[in-house]
Amino acid sequence: MSGAMLGLIALEIEGDGPPVVFLHGLGATSSSFQPLLEALGGFRCIRPDLPGAGRSPRPHAPVSMEGLATDVRDILSRVAGGPAHLIGHSMGTLVALHIAASAPEMVLSLTLYGPIGEPNDAMRERQRDRANLVRREGMLAVADVIAMAALSSATKAASPVVAAYVRESHLRQDAEGFAQSCEALAAAKAPDLRGVRCPALLVTGEDDPVSPPTAAQGLADKIRGAKLKVLARCGHWAPLERPKECARLASDHIRAL
Repeated sequence: MSGAMLGLIALEIEGDGPPVVFLHGLGATSSSFQPLLEALGGFRCIRPDLPGAGRSPRPHAPVSMEGLATDVRDILSRVAGGPAHLIGHSMGTLVALHIAASAPEMVLSLTLYGPIGEPNDAMRERQRDRANLVRREGMLAVADVIAMAALSSATKAASPVVAAYVRESHLRQDAEGFAQSCEALAAAKAPDLRGVRCPALLVTGEDDPVSPPTAAQGLADKIRGAKLKVLARCGHWAPLERPKECARLASDHIRAL
């Protein structure tokens, strides 16, 4: 495994073979995909901390969905060296969909955990309120609430370390970077999913409050040929709540192409 920087973006790169680029969600980092790596032996796994998250400092301009998509296209061109498989979680899935819709020649496949499309009005307001809250009071004001609300009751009971990880992941974020990412999600528009041409697998938990099965199915229905898998007793952080299943699903999906 090696670390690298592309401009202001911190990257971890592991393995050799066709490239797989991982796009984490809001409040997460590249480490949230650690449970998937072993199953993806034979691929070059490229994991950025998106701008303003984890070890990547805030960009000079405010974080935006358009800016994130531009940064990931740069990673595909300059680090992956061409088309790559994209694996995303939560907000990272929306970034992946924007790239697959606008530059389909750069994306070999999509594997999307807790997938989201254009936020509804309630989600937009919630993200703007969250941005204002962390600017006033810091990340501690949201870390416990998010960790408890986003995970299934089964995960919290059987794997309390997952809740601890999600909490700590949020506490380690730069508050202003997190606030800007919240605002980027609040302002996000839906990509034109008619432009997505690659095989797509959507995975959500039956107890996911952010991407419930009905919403995930509605999103899958807009992507030609997309498949949806619903995981029992799972919330929004599927790669951490159901790591073995998520690793197998990603590996099977990508290797079948």
